[in-house]
Amino acid sequence: MEKAIYGEIDGRQGDQMNLFDNLLNSTTIFKNRDVLRHSYTPESLPHREEQIQQLVELLSPLLKGGTPSNIFIYGKTGTGKTATVKFVIKNLEDISSKMRANVMVLYLNCEIIDTAYRVLASLARRLGKNVPMTGWPTDQVYEEVKNAIESKGIKMVIVLDEIDKLVKRAEEALYSLTRINSELENARVSLIGISNNLKFKSFLDARILSSLSEEELVFPPYNAEQLEDILKQRTKLAFAEGALEDGVIPLCSAIAAQEHGDARKALDLLRVSAEIAERERDSKVRIKHVRKAIRKIETDYMIETVRTLPLHTKILLYSMTLLAEESDKFTTGEVYCVYKKLCGKICIEALTQRRISDLLSELDSLGVINSIIISKGRYGRTREIKIEADVEALKKALEEDYRLQDLKKFEEEARKMLKLGIFEEQTF
Repeated sequence: MEKAIYGEIDGRQGDQMNLFDNLLNSTTIFKNRDVLRHSYTPESLPHREEQIQQLVELLSPLLKGGTPSNIFIYGKTGTGKTATVKFVIKNLEDISSKMRANVMVLYLNCEIIDTAYRVLASLARRLGKNVPMTGWPTDQVYEEVKNAIESKGIKMVIVLDEIDKLVKRAEEALYSLTRINSELENARVSLIGISNNLKFKSFLDARILSSLSEEELVFPPYNAEQLEDILKQRTKLAFAEGALEDGVIPLCSAIAAQEHGDARKALDLLRVSAEIAERERDSKVRIKHVRKAIRKIETDYMIETVRTLPLHTKILLYSMTLLAEESDKFTTGEVYCVYKKLCGKICIEALTQRRISDLLSELDSLGVINSIIISKGRYGRTREIKIEADVEALKKALEEDYRLQDLKKFEEEARKMLKLGIFEEQTF
């Protein structure tokens, strides 16, 4: 009897469609979507042949028993710095393995490995030392690293990506690593620092600057034509044949070229466009999907920006989301009245009108809002404001902050007050 009942249940479940069936059975546009991600390193890098050759020449002494220079690489985001370095060091590892040249490479992203201790501990672990990620004196970890390199007699390349994130917190460790060769007899170390910050060198200690910048490589932005070549190369690997409408690649390339020649932006735009097309069950990526992808990426960027805003700026933006439900445009006076009321509801002292005016300017420069100054005659001047992002998405992002949870209770009351015009406008 029991078996029969279970059999009936199993049968019913077997007849039911799984939640993922529709997606699994639909035709996919992608052949390999990972090809369009930043982490993918292609087999060739269009329009970076010159930088690749320079890097190869600078690192070649490692294979001939010499000491390579430390190298500093900089350029704007999306100019191929990391991809180029990873491409070259992969080739370096391959040939050194064939030649038994005893070369070791360690790549570190300093946005994650962001302290002197973590850098040195990561090095020690790569060298087979059982060093904890916290707890030891930094000098002791450095000695472990130095002794391990020397005892193994290796030639080591240490890549510090986004090195500007490390400088303020690890100057002494950087200085030690740039000078480590003077303490080694049987081994050699070469540093490769990568930075998106073109002014980064001005923040470096003079001692580190002279050691780190022995050789410099500058990566210029891509132009629209070069970005088009990059997208064409990736498209062959990422999509089935005929999956893109004519004009999609030139449009993605042109938009990214306007954004400082950013290849990452071009790849993101193409990938998101294809994901939108796939969700819409379309057999091709079309121009309309690129237009939608632009709005989505801009909104996603804004949401991430909003999550990191200070508390008062979040309350101010929350005030504007309430006003936006009643009208597309509103003034600074209306915003300040709602903001003050919200501050009172969560027992926080409101900032002055002058300070709020500064915060509004900051939000304007971030592209979250758009404001223009208008004259109200003898009543002075005010700003007319419009939210540029998806209001509902903004509100959800703001409500993720536990400190703003109580504001949700005030929403209905605020809407009634807005409709009745109880919030008195001021000019400032």
